[in-house]
Formats: sequence, C-alpha cells, structure tokens
Amino acid sequence: MSLRIILGSLLVVTVVLGVAAYQTIRWAEGPAIPTETHPPSKVVVIPDGSTFQQVAALLEREGLIKNRFSFILFGKSQSADRKVRAGEYELNPGMTPAEILAMLLNGHVLLHPLTIPEGLTIVQIADVVSQQGLADRVEFLRLAKDREFIASLGIKAETLEGYLYPDTYKFPRGVKAREVLAAMVEQLREVVGPDLLARMQERKMTMHEVLTLASVIEKETGSGSERPEISAVFHNRLKKRIPLQSDPTVIYGLPAFDGNIHKKDLSSPSPYNTYRVQGLPPGPIANPGIQAIRAALYPSDSHSLYFVSRNDGTHQFSATLIEHNKAVEKYQKRPFRRGARSSQTSIVPGDGSVSHKEGVS
Repeated sequence: MSLRIILGSLLVVTVVLGVAAYQTIRWAEGPAIPTETHPPSKVVVIPDGSTFQQVAALLEREGLIKNRFSFILFGKSQSADRKVRAGEYELNPGMTPAEILAMLLNGHVLLHPLTIPEGLTIVQIADVVSQQGLADRVEFLRLAKDREFIASLGIKAETLEGYLYPDTYKFPRGVKAREVLAAMVEQLREVVGPDLLARMQERKMTMHEVLTLASVIEKETGSGSERPEISAVFHNRLKKRIPLQSDPTVIYGLPAFDGNIHKKDLSSPSPYNTYRVQGLPPGPIANPGIQAIRAALYPSDSHSLYFVSRNDGTHQFSATLIEHNKAVEKYQKRPFRRGARSSQTSIVPGDGSVSHKEGVS
C-alpha cells in the first residue's frame, strides 16, 4: 500500500471523526424537547452502581434525551462515563444533554426540606426523619445514643438529646443518619456563637446545663414572651435549693405516658423526677430552640418561685406561696369545680410545672 493511500485513508478517518465529534457537540447543545413548549420536569433516580449505559437508557426512556447512544458517545468524549453520581435528580426535557451530564457529574441531587420544630425529643425527630423518607429511623436512634459517634462530634454526653437543633434542613433522599445528626449538631454550634458561649462562662454554666434548662423551659411554655420568666423561676429555685418540680421532666422519665400524671409518678425514683431530685435533671428532655436557649442564659429580673396555668397557654407567676395558692384557686380549682377542663388532671407539656398538684390520681 502506497504512502499516498495510507495518508488518504488517515485523512478520511480524521474527517469522519471530526464530523462525528462536531455532530456530537451540536447534539449535546440541543434539548430533547424545545424549551418553547415548557415541558414539565421529571424526577429520576440513578441507582447506586449504575453503569453509564444504564443511565443513558434511563434518560432516553424518560424522554430526557433523544438518543442514548449519542449520550454515551458524548460522555466518553468528556471522560465522564464512569463519574456519574447516584441519587435523585430533577431534570427537564428542555435541558441540553450537556446540562444534564453536568448535573449528574456534579451530584446536584434533589434536596428535600426537613423541618424540625422546637421541643421534639430524639425519638420524635427520628419519626419525622423516617416519615419524610430520609434516613433510617433505627439507625438514627442507635447513633443518637452511640457514645463513640457522639464523641466524634465533640460532645460529652450520654445521648444527643438537646444537641439536635430544631430548624429547616435540606437533605437528599437516602441521606445517612449520621449525616443528618451531624448537620443538626453543627447547626447548634452555629447558632450558639461566641456571645452565648461567653454568657455561659459568666453564669458559670456548661453547655450541657444550658441545654438541659433550655429544654425544660421549652416544654413548659409555648409562649416566647414567657420563657425568660419561666427561666427566672427555675434559676431562683436552683439558688434556693428548691426542687424544680417540673411536670415535663417527670413525663420524660416515664417508660410510658398516658396523658395523665399520677401520684406514684411524682414519687418515682427516676433521675428525671424533679420532685425528688435536687437541681437540674441529668440531661435535656427535648431539643430546644434559640429562644429557650437565650432564656436559660438571660432570665428575667424576677423573684417568682411559682407559676400556674391560666388555661389559655400562658401562666400566672407568683413570688410567694400565698400568692401562688390564690392563683391556683382562681385559675385551677374554681374552673375545675365548674367542670372546666383543668391541667390538674391532664398534664400537657407547657401546662403545669411548679403549680398546684392536688387532683393528680
């Protein structure tokens, strides 16, 4: 074979490859469906371990690309055929193959909002996470009590109760439980910045003590304006070495709660029974928000030692037992005698700490 033929053949091959590359690039720059038609987006799941060929077939089947073979060729030309990340993606037929490939390579997976309200326990948070179809509930609860994992987060506690900051997060479907827990702990660190840490030192309180007190405050009232006053009651009781007598702490320590606190519950040996145990309970009873945390560190300037529910979501505060007994008569006994629903017989978190306890069964 002459040199001229060889060179001619090489030229033809080069031209063919060049044309193919040009066509591939032009194809990659065009959407499967014209954007003028405003096609709806689709959510597709790329399973873990999928080959690039399987991904291309899935995209073609969903109408997101016109031709899977061209997509495979384009992926190879970009050395991207083995770098696609598994996950849930929101893609649109109006996107170009190049845009779709970029999303798959960068792992721009669909994120789902996860809202955790203030005052939930670890178990309740695990339920929310599981119901949203995110992390595994069993693994979430296991890790939340795993000392080695907790230590890896820089926390010195028996569990992560109190350290999971209530907020709205965004996670991809299938996120690991440890990632969710780590994100919540990190958010707590972000919220409790230098100013609050300095305040802890001023009050000679540890982070654990602050979160414990904040969690009790969180469960005692849903009224943000009351939190500093609730905090003052507990701070005053701690100073005078008076038991906190907080119903929510008792409830937290019960193996099961039927909606009523009984006399036997108030004498239980639980370390969370603040009718018997002096001082704070051993740890948080829920996961408090920033208002409760601030209230724990900035109690109001008050001499109150008691509070009783007004049955409207707020409380009457008293500095003396005489004042308190009058408030109990007005807001609890009198309505109770009239047949009104009273927190004396049905204790609801936020309705009954250091208040009148007659009437429990």
